[in-house]
Amino acid sequence: MPMTSKTAALSCAAIALVAGMALRSAPARAEGSVVVYCGVNEEWCRAAASAFQEKTGIHVDMTRQSAGEIFARLRAEKDNPRGDIWYGGTGDPHLQAATDGLTEPYKSPVVGQLRDWAQDQARRSGDRTVGLYLGVLGFGYNEQELKDRNLTAPACWSDLLKPELEGEVQMADPNSSGTAWTMLATIVQLMGEDKAFEYLVGLNKNIDQYTSAGAAPAQAVGRGETIVGIAFQHDLINAAKQSPAVKVVSPCEGTGYEIGSMSLIKGARHMDEAKKFYDWALTPEAQAIAAKNGSFQVPSNTASAIPPESPDTSNIKLIHYDFEKYGSSAERTRLLSRWTKDVKNGG
Repeated sequence: MPMTSKTAALSCAAIALVAGMALRSAPARAEGSVVVYCGVNEEWCRAAASAFQEKTGIHVDMTRQSAGEIFARLRAEKDNPRGDIWYGGTGDPHLQAATDGLTEPYKSPVVGQLRDWAQDQARRSGDRTVGLYLGVLGFGYNEQELKDRNLTAPACWSDLLKPELEGEVQMADPNSSGTAWTMLATIVQLMGEDKAFEYLVGLNKNIDQYTSAGAAPAQAVGRGETIVGIAFQHDLINAAKQSPAVKVVSPCEGTGYEIGSMSLIKGARHMDEAKKFYDWALTPEAQAIAAKNGSFQVPSNTASAIPPESPDTSNIKLIHYDFEKYGSSAERTRLLSRWTKDVKNGG
């Protein structure tokens, strides 16, 4: 049948409509790649990589390690950087990397939308890092294991020294874990250095093992492998969602906190793509990925919804954490050396 001008016009419109739908449904066109060193949990790392790649078409090569491990890696790769951006992990090592000149200054256009503590992190580092989220330190215990052994639930840091908890407390090694470094720095600020190390030597008698990852003790408590795990509360909350026996504690003496951060690596081979990831990671869209993947920190963007599971900082006795001092490489090196000698090796 011959095509009339009206039929032809409709056909062209239909073709245009289908083409438009195809363009909208097609994945973003590839535009380079970015190497991300990720310091948050594995599920969040994977989800963030997938979401950014789908949105931008930029291929993401993601490696997950603890904050201390990433910091050590940046130092080792200083003369030949392999990574482009350090995403997440406790803020102290990010500040130490900034002091050591391992990261690149960058002020994202999104920074003005961030909470004060996130902007403060950027200011104190000369814009070499920025606050991504806030997490509160604490410990968790397995209520069922306590009941089975007729033990009293711990409520304070001092309770973790009780003889009945011998071999039943787990924490990470501060040499590799940003979580454990925050714990070490917190105890020093709470008690003073000498008394803090007396405490840590006493605690060592009750330690089951020092893990490499900061979230591992929370997971061990959830599985009933240890009674008490020292960790950030968002990791403990995630464990509690899997196992109702896990109870989360904000220690009665007070506790420290982290400003989980993000930094561009100096000498990055894919700096333009890294900056795009950096800007995207500070948006509410990107920050919502955390809670969907079992991470319940307080996000840094003021427009980001705070997960209902997140610790209520207004009801927790937080110390005045000295990020300037404990974010310096000199203090980190000194305290880690003393901890390894006096506590872990019992020298």
